[in-house]
Amino acid sequence: MISKFLSKLKSILFKSAVSPETPLKKEKKPAKSSKTKAKTKAKTKAKTKAKTVNSKKTVETLTSLPGVGAKSAKALYEAGFKTTKAVIDADEKELLAVSGVGINLVKKLKKLK
Repeated sequence: MISKFLSKLKSILFKSAVSPETPLKKEKKPAKSSKTKAKTKAKTKAKTKAKTVNSKKTVETLTSLPGVGAKSAKALYEAGFKTTKAVIDADEKELLAVSGVGINLVKKLKKLK
């Protein structure tokens, strides 16, 4: 009877020892300090603000073209025309592909050449 008990105990102990290993937990990287986080946020905000200011200035300069209002200037900017020279030198088909730009505006812009 004791031998049966010991054999059962051995089988239980050896089963748990042979059981598949659990995957190891990944080590976490040390967290950034609050100063580093603040600097990163400040840099990101500064870059975003600079981009916003630059895009606003560019859109304003595009409105100096005859027939170009705020909406069409923004559409031209988003289409990749960043300067007035780029708009004037652009092909008619490229300009007509921009939403908010019609044939009359294209004609006005082509008179500037």
